[in-house]
Amino acid sequence: MMELSLSRLLSCSSPQSSAAYKKKLFSSVSSSLLLNAPPPPPPSPDDDYSLYRRISRIGDPSISVVPVLDNWIQQKKFVEKADLQRIIKELKFYKRFKHALEISHWMTDKRYFPLSLDDIASRLHLIFKVHGLEQAEKYFNDTPQHMKGYVVYTSLLNSYCHAKSVEKAECVMQKLRDMGYNQTLAYNILMKLYYSLGNWERLDNMMKEMEEKGINFDMYTYTIRISAHAAASNIEGIDKIVKMMESNSRIYMESSAYGAAASGYLKVGSVEKALEMLKKMEKLITKSKRRNVAFDLLIRLYAGTGKKNELYRIWNSYQRKMKILNKDYISMIGSLVKLDDIEGAEKIFEEWELRRGLSYDFRIPDFLIEAYCRRGELGKAEVLLKSGIGKGGNPLFHTWLYLAGAYVKDDQFPKAVEALKTSIAVCPLNWKPSKDALVTCLEILERRGDVEEAEAEELIQLLKVEGFFSEIVQDKLLNLVKDGQLQYKANSQIYG
Repeated sequence: MMELSLSRLLSCSSPQSSAAYKKKLFSSVSSSLLLNAPPPPPPSPDDDYSLYRRISRIGDPSISVVPVLDNWIQQKKFVEKADLQRIIKELKFYKRFKHALEISHWMTDKRYFPLSLDDIASRLHLIFKVHGLEQAEKYFNDTPQHMKGYVVYTSLLNSYCHAKSVEKAECVMQKLRDMGYNQTLAYNILMKLYYSLGNWERLDNMMKEMEEKGINFDMYTYTIRISAHAAASNIEGIDKIVKMMESNSRIYMESSAYGAAASGYLKVGSVEKALEMLKKMEKLITKSKRRNVAFDLLIRLYAGTGKKNELYRIWNSYQRKMKILNKDYISMIGSLVKLDDIEGAEKIFEEWELRRGLSYDFRIPDFLIEAYCRRGELGKAEVLLKSGIGKGGNPLFHTWLYLAGAYVKDDQFPKAVEALKTSIAVCPLNWKPSKDALVTCLEILERRGDVEEAEAEELIQLLKVEGFFSEIVQDKLLNLVKDGQLQYKANSQIYG
């Protein structure tokens, strides 16, 4: 329970492990189955860039980056506060919130740099992302009143909106109004909350308030409204906002604005208008600060139009203009599989395997493994799995789940069980696979008689440990196994 209520904070009324088990399990599995703000510029290729390089290599959030920072200082290398601030922004852009928060704390705890209002707002946002809303509120409570400027209140507003805490968000917004705040950002944040909740009336009221107060719309204001019109299947509304956006001389048009418009038109089924927006988007990509991010979006949107020739045209064109990264291959191969162009996806995959300087990201072969499993080409899936492991790749939980389903279809039940166990062992925390797939696997295994009672019980226990089933459902399933009735009643026990 927080010490300070929201009403005291804002003078506004408001209403009142399985990780160790997975490690043990994985070691026993058969080895035979094998914010609205624009993104920051990347750190400059200076000494701080070398520090960023060292930090960026630590992709696992469970591994602290503090030793890297300490080692940097022990090597008598210099780092300025601005360098650390740029690295924090870069990590936030790539959703590496835990590492960014560690650097924020290190910046003050080890280097004794004083916190600015922007630093406090950034740390508040990171605490919310890493530790949740209650801890973010506590941090806000502990911050001296004279350090709670517009930017800090806006960060608190952003946290409430992400948590979909409408009343608290509206109270913060009112506090900002009372403080004389008249900037676009907070309005965009609250409008995005209303959009996510489907509250078009309040969203429109916010835009009207901005107009009445002379608060300028920016690109994000327009894209939020476009998304709202698309959700309401209002093609005329999208047309209107696009015209407003293009005629507003105060804003700098970016490729992402046309990407949002194209996405909106696709949602309402207007492919031709989407293609028109994509052509305009293409012209702006080379000017984008994040060309690869814009390129990935362009690929996915062209896939959404179903125009395979356009997809290849874009791919071949931008290969000559920019460095193609793993995430670009993820977008392209995933798009081709979505369009059922497996042969094309295989060719791009072969191209990726020949590229030097790229790590073996198993998300890339996963697209083909899933397609092979779905199409009954289990042999090709196994060959690709073995090849990926041999090249240093680490299969993901998706990989094993695809294989488990394919083994079931191919009547290879022992392998299905092993693959399912491996998937459970390596799955991220709080992830839950399809209960339909898991129950179907259990039903077929029991009906075929290829699994002993003890093995079925072990599998159910694994699912319980990972939170797939409640204790009540677990007990019912175990009783059904003992009674030999799992194949008939498992679904009813899970879905009621």
